[in-house]
Amino acid sequence: MSDQTVDATEDIETEYEVGQDNIQILGLDIHNPVFLISGVTIVAFVIFTLMFQEGAEGFFTWLRPWLTEKLDWLFLIAGNVFVLFSLALIVSPLGKIKLGGPDAEPDYGYAGWFAMLFAAGMGIGLMFYGVSEPLSHFNSSLADNAGAPDSWAPLDGAAGDPEAARRLGMSATIFHWGLHPWAIYAIVALALALFSYNKGLPLTIRSAFYPIFGEAVWGWLGHVIDTLAVFATLFGLATSLGFGAEQALAGLNHIFGVPATDTWKVGLILAITACALVSVIAGLDAGVKRLSEINMVLAFLLLVFVIAVGPTAAILTGFFANLVAYAENIVPLSNFIGREDDNFRTGWTTFYWAWWISWSPFVGMFIARVSRGRTVREFMICVLIIPTLVSVLWMTAFGGTAISQLMNGYQAAVDAELPLKLFLVLEELPLAFIASFVGIVLVVVFFVTSSDSGSLVIDTITAGGKIDAPVAQRVFWATFEGLVAIALLLGGGLTALQSAAVATGFPFAIILLLMCYCIWKGLRGEQRALREATA
Repeated sequence: MSDQTVDATEDIETEYEVGQDNIQILGLDIHNPVFLISGVTIVAFVIFTLMFQEGAEGFFTWLRPWLTEKLDWLFLIAGNVFVLFSLALIVSPLGKIKLGGPDAEPDYGYAGWFAMLFAAGMGIGLMFYGVSEPLSHFNSSLADNAGAPDSWAPLDGAAGDPEAARRLGMSATIFHWGLHPWAIYAIVALALALFSYNKGLPLTIRSAFYPIFGEAVWGWLGHVIDTLAVFATLFGLATSLGFGAEQALAGLNHIFGVPATDTWKVGLILAITACALVSVIAGLDAGVKRLSEINMVLAFLLLVFVIAVGPTAAILTGFFANLVAYAENIVPLSNFIGREDDNFRTGWTTFYWAWWISWSPFVGMFIARVSRGRTVREFMICVLIIPTLVSVLWMTAFGGTAISQLMNGYQAAVDAELPLKLFLVLEELPLAFIASFVGIVLVVVFFVTSSDSGSLVIDTITAGGKIDAPVAQRVFWATFEGLVAIALLLGGGLTALQSAAVATGFPFAIILLLMCYCIWKGLRGEQRALREATA
């Protein structure tokens, strides 16, 4: 989007120009004060976390359980609102509205669009949790203490019943990777696309709140919203990058004997961040889009391989059985009243919802940037339904294979640490070395696509909505994404990564709830304008 005066029609009247508040420093185009506040805070966070690693570890160890136990009700309510609102838009007459106006045409074909949606949305997460989560839920549901206060089983489990435990474990996994996370992404993406492409506002989070706050969004209120979006994006992204580094190093250790030490973790993050910098400099079409398409091909090949050489019949029939189990359990899993599975609800679901919400500015803005020309209905179906079905297939293939191996007596994967589980499952399949190596490459490329697309998003926010800010700013943010991931890994490991995601997800959950109202109001304005134009 170029610098321009905002269209003063369709319920929005403002003379704000993209970039008018920016200042030029050393060739950088900085939106003051969003860039300065967020940049200085992130630099200080990295320095202090690395200087006081023991204190940071203790703080993060306390922070995550405190937040998830106190705020589980908020996250579950918010997640349910996002799903219901998204589904309502699909069947509503508002779904006919086109992002960018009646004459807008899509910038990307379906193949490239889907590739970028999926790679940005949850690529690293599917690799990290595709085996470990179904296996964990199945094991805890089947255990003798399922239903006890200290159990991690979802919905009190199914002690002693392997088939019921499998169905419950898979439905709980799909619950975390299905409609709810994609609805969170869809809300942010739709708001940004609507108010940028249809209303002419800057492509930044504050623009979505113009229907509520009016001109105040260009002042300190808007600065606070955008700064929170930067923090949420950076820490949510760092969480995923940390998971990716842990898993890639676990694979390298398992295959090649590379030491799984902090030094190697840091070196791996630095090396992959350097690759991300090359992609960032190349830009959206030459860098992110090309890597996303490569990733989708590799992911598809690995998925087909597991289906072909794994328990094929069980995977294919399990896909439909798991969809039915998901439909049966989505309501009780979404409920937060009167449940006794506290460990599962706060340790799994609340963390996931906070993680997805913290990722939502990054994924939402990225989806918005590549979705001009789609109708609201097409957008919602493609962003909400299709990725959910792909996630179900992925979890059924990898998780179902792991559960089948466990039921046949293979115990190694269930006893291993989370980052290693995928590779131990692949080890039991033919061509294990090749499959594991492809798995490592996938994690690395997902890491790179997440980092470079995240850098583009944060750069857009901190430049006040400009998408053509200087390359040096993208390099700055890509570098500090890697440094934040390093700081969190050294200052508490996976616990610190999860704590950062939950902490930044909390304030942004409230922002997303307000965003739903803004979307509805904005779409109603578009609907009125179209009626007047055709009257």
